[in-house]
Amino acid sequence: MSQSIKFTKMHGLGNDFMIIETMTQAANVTPALIKTWSNRKTGIGFDQLLLLAPFEKGDAEFSYRIYNADGNEVEQCGNGARCIAHFLFDKGFVKQPTVKVNCLAGDLQLSIKDESLVTVNMGPPRFSLEDIPFMINGDIKNSPRLHNVEKNIGTIVFSDRENTFVTLSMGNPHCVLTVSDLESAPVQTLGAQLNQHPQFPEGVNVGFMQVINKQHIKLRVYERGAGETAACGSGACAAAVAGQLLDLLSPEITVQLGNGDLFIEWQGDGEPVYMTGPTATVFEGEIASNHSF
Repeated sequence: MSQSIKFTKMHGLGNDFMIIETMTQAANVTPALIKTWSNRKTGIGFDQLLLLAPFEKGDAEFSYRIYNADGNEVEQCGNGARCIAHFLFDKGFVKQPTVKVNCLAGDLQLSIKDESLVTVNMGPPRFSLEDIPFMINGDIKNSPRLHNVEKNIGTIVFSDRENTFVTLSMGNPHCVLTVSDLESAPVQTLGAQLNQHPQFPEGVNVGFMQVINKQHIKLRVYERGAGETAACGSGACAAAVAGQLLDLLSPEITVQLGNGDLFIEWQGDGEPVYMTGPTATVFEGEIASNHSF
């Protein structure tokens, strides 16, 4: 007899998740199952699976592991962290509107502001090329090349056009490019090219940023293992940092994504990035662990 697993489907601005808690149930989740469940036509459909568990190794109360739709585990997910906060509070696992959780990128402090908004302390951005990781010596034609190593600013040529980018880590790797028109940006083509580029040996989330003014940007993100998503929380944080490094943005900005806005604050070198945005529960369900649809 197969095991039955309870789950909750949530989203943050359209970036959607299947959440499974293992505090009250066992769940043997495999990459094959994740790929099956994530299928939007024959499965549940989601960008990432979030697997929650108790955490007893430090200050955090819970840990959560993040798996992309392709079944691969990744380090960080900002929109997922916001959903985790509301899930834990709504299900009664925490009584206070603040909670510390652990993921592969480290500990995150989550604070529920109201019935939908959550603020996440994402920690300071990391600029070490080893932390991203980014291999600086690319010898492939049109490889991304750094021109300002101190700020991780460089250029890449795509379709005979030179594009400025900034690369950094928000606990997961990001490459943020500036574009003049977001609608016509080569998100699918250049996003896929950089995501698979050997200079990013662990892949990279590729953000396309159009600056509207010092306090407002538009953003699209091609994510590792998921393709373009409706929203990317860590990508919004990376874009806010990149914009400041390029002297284009203020410390507090609005990031306009396909389904709404995130609010990002970064006060500069060594300071944490704060992200605030909404969450929503879509539905709850129960599925057999061996269900292959």
